[in-house]
Amino acid sequence: MNTKIWLSSPHMGGGEMKYIQQAFDENWVAPLGPNVNGFEQDLEDFLQNGAHVAALSSGTGALHLALVLLDVHAHDEVICQSLTFSASANPIKYLNANALFVDSERDTWNLCPNAVEDAIKKRLKTGKKPKAIIAVDLYGMPYKINDLRSISKRYEIPIIEDAAEALGSTFKGKKCGTFGDISILSFNGNKIITTSGGGALIVKKKEYKKKAVFLSTQARDDAPHYEHTNLGYNYRMSNICAGIGRGQMEVINDRVAQRRANHDFYEDLFQEIPGVTVLKEPNGDYFSNRWLSVITIDPQSASLTREELRLALHQENIESRPIWKPMHLQPVFKKERYYGGKIAESIFNNGLCLPSGSNLTDDDRSRIAENILNTFKKVMV
Repeated sequence: MNTKIWLSSPHMGGGEMKYIQQAFDENWVAPLGPNVNGFEQDLEDFLQNGAHVAALSSGTGALHLALVLLDVHAHDEVICQSLTFSASANPIKYLNANALFVDSERDTWNLCPNAVEDAIKKRLKTGKKPKAIIAVDLYGMPYKINDLRSISKRYEIPIIEDAAEALGSTFKGKKCGTFGDISILSFNGNKIITTSGGGALIVKKKEYKKKAVFLSTQARDDAPHYEHTNLGYNYRMSNICAGIGRGQMEVINDRVAQRRANHDFYEDLFQEIPGVTVLKEPNGDYFSNRWLSVITIDPQSASLTREELRLALHQENIESRPIWKPMHLQPVFKKERYYGGKIAESIFNNGLCLPSGSNLTDDDRSRIAENILNTFKKVMV
């Protein structure tokens, strides 16, 4: 059996150990410490645009805190992109709020502005105004920033940018993770950089960061004993994990370049194969980090389904995965409202995520290409 080619595995840069060793030498193995402060500063320097960063234990925790900061409570409504990972939607239910799932548009696969506005208008007619809009930069592709911002301002509904997959992506030269009223990042093991597990909350006001840090450390009041007047959470990043992150930030630009090179490889590979479309930036305003390279397959034109290609690769120990199943089709969210058409569903039915790790070798790419071409040759004869 050939060695496994993973979809997106961790890729260490070599600089992580000096930060981890320093933490051990100084006995900073508990939460908080110099690496946490340093990692936050590294991210702020990278993101710029007035970003203030709180390093947290996960992107999901960051999104939960974002909703708390925006005063979302039980029975409030939050618009959320349907075509996304469940972590974008789960925190809504943590607060016993209601999700309003919205369809995608085909250019970026992200929130359809027309469907978002339609959802808002319909809810306003019932006397309900959504508390927030969760807009995802899916697979590293920026959403339609200007269109969503215009809607946000028109109806005075804040945006939470779920940039979990988009560190290093930009729109008109500005970094993803800075476009929301509050934004979040993820550093899970499969992301473009990792802290083993972890995430970050990004805000534009220092007082929001101060409040986020307070809430994420169990909301302990300033008293000699343990006094709590607010509900707190155990969401702060550990000093060890932050040390990994500091080392990873030293190679972030390399990781973006490597992922984008993988995407170029797939564009070339599928150029002559009918029925296969590689997701590309709509225009020069968009720059995706290409966290994952993703395709859709038209079964009629290609004489092959997404699932048939996935299974063919799986048989050769090459990991690929279907696109995220839309949240409005998930059993756990079957009672939530949905606005839009069938675009997200169509992308899920025909979409495939291909091996995209920044540590793919030339031999890996050759093996992937050989197996993909052989699979299509069998149906084209």
